[in-house]
Amino acid sequence: MRKGLLKKVRRIVVKIGSGVLTSEDNGIDPLFLSRLAGELAQLRADGIETVVVSSGAVAAGRPALGLTDRPKTLPQKQAAAAVGQSRLMRAYEEAFSQQDLTVAQVLLTRDDLVNRRRFQNARSTLDTLLAYGIVPVINENDTVVVDELKFGDNDNLSALVTNLVEAQLLIILTDIDGLYTADPRTDATATIIPMVRGITKDLERAAGGSGTSVGTGGMATKLAAAKKVMRYGVAAIICAGKTPGTLTRAMAGEEVGTMFAPAERSLNRRKHWIAFTLRPAGSIRVDAGAREVLARHGRSLLPSGIEKVEGRFERGACVRVLAPDGAEFARGIVDYSSQEIERICRHKSSEIEEILGFRYGDDVIHRDNLVLL
Repeated sequence: MRKGLLKKVRRIVVKIGSGVLTSEDNGIDPLFLSRLAGELAQLRADGIETVVVSSGAVAAGRPALGLTDRPKTLPQKQAAAAVGQSRLMRAYEEAFSQQDLTVAQVLLTRDDLVNRRRFQNARSTLDTLLAYGIVPVINENDTVVVDELKFGDNDNLSALVTNLVEAQLLIILTDIDGLYTADPRTDATATIIPMVRGITKDLERAAGGSGTSVGTGGMATKLAAAKKVMRYGVAAIICAGKTPGTLTRAMAGEEVGTMFAPAERSLNRRKHWIAFTLRPAGSIRVDAGAREVLARHGRSLLPSGIEKVEGRFERGACVRVLAPDGAEFARGIVDYSSQEIERICRHKSSEIEEILGFRYGDDVIHRDNLVLL
């Protein structure tokens, strides 16, 4: 099955975690980068383009600040990133030049992907770099980003970049062999799950939290990244990055790590952007009837089915759609502001103009702007 899923792959995103990129002393590992460059050079010779999403800037900058552990405050992290980013790219340049590969640094913030114009500009730039045979090395712009605009972690960023560049595969190189049935550090009976066709709540609970001193993401964030690309109709592989030849073997269809199969019903680019890139500005709670209509029949959300509005937001904002029990089951872009929705909720669409004095349409969220999660 793996070889069948990989047969038409021509563009991949490779996410490299800090635990893979750094050596035991938490410095950049030149041997790993040398091996990576060799494998990516072979992929290019085989006609496969690669975009790298790399952690490691903060870890590379820590020694200059005299820090022995991961920075605990945002200013510390930003200072370490400012120092480490150039060191990280110098290490990439030195390793990749040995394989006649040119790298390009690309720093992104959430705003670059939330704003559709900047999203398109970023895509055009990356497409052009790939057309010239250059390997983009992407990281979050940690030096300037603030908490509320962060991607959260580079696992999440790699999933969003997969959508951005329209890659056919995401490979997450990490410091463990794949997704296990239980935590292998505490359960000797744990075994690797070779193939995942759907991410269940049980899998998410089993994934646990962060496990390294140099990175911000554990298996839970990697599972979330895989879930995002699966919904986009793209496969993902989580495998051990430190093991020589892992990337080559994964691309050959060998059973290394854990593969996540694409969802049978995938989201288009716009709906994927709504569901996973936009940051919700508030929430709308609907009644049981509205939830049924939205979830089973793919209809638009009308004001009559809305019970409550949470938060303050303007027309055009992304919001969470909550079931009566408060569980989020959808996201969408609203055609009315929070204050307007509060006035028209529980009313028929035919009453909107009478209540507000104007109307944008019958729907609070049109079905084209609504995504079931």
